[in-house]
Amino acid sequence: MGFNENWAIKLTAMMAGIFFLQMLFPVVTDLFVLDATNILYRPWTIVTSIFLHADLTHILFNGFALVLFGSILENIIGSRKFLIYFFVTGIAASIVFILGIPIIQAVQGESATAALGASGAIFGVMGILAVLRPNMIIYLGFFPVPMWLAAIIWAGQDFLGIFIPDNIANFAHLGGLFLGIIIGLSLTGGKIEIGRKKSSANVLSEEEISSWERERL
Repeated sequence: MGFNENWAIKLTAMMAGIFFLQMLFPVVTDLFVLDATNILYRPWTIVTSIFLHADLTHILFNGFALVLFGSILENIIGSRKFLIYFFVTGIAASIVFILGIPIIQAVQGESATAALGASGAIFGVMGILAVLRPNMIIYLGFFPVPMWLAAIIWAGQDFLGIFIPDNIANFAHLGGLFLGIIIGLSLTGGKIEIGRKKSSANVLSEEEISSWERERL
């Protein structure tokens, strides 16, 4: 595994290591979590919060999604672009989370001011894939759906979450997802091929599908 490749796996490993440090030293979370109440004094937390996670379930779900979707996207666009887009969508998700706090407070009466996790960046990755590989089949629960439809379902869930207290940073997810879609459209010249057959936008190459699996051997 070279330095300039397989960053989806490397980022996941980094997050797992940082989560271990969080468990040993809770001050790590205190220092690097995103908190809208003191963001002007700790601007670095817009980035560092991406690498923090709340509990084992949080890191396991995010790690699985990043290795799966991230490895596919990295094979399509290359490691350099993947890294750039991961951080750009993650930072954007943090900013949108902060901007969305007044809206959450208005509709729910209260809102968390702190957030952590890579979900916003991962939603960005999935948003890009929804454009580049719209007909790639994934499973939502037991149901196979194309990637473009999954993106709509995710967006709908997070939109509804704005009105229902669920302890989820819905605005961060939406910010990452929609910026990912915009980035994807910029890469395709504004085109998205939904439902077409025998197109490079519909079918994953064997290399794309198995890239993350090979790295586990």
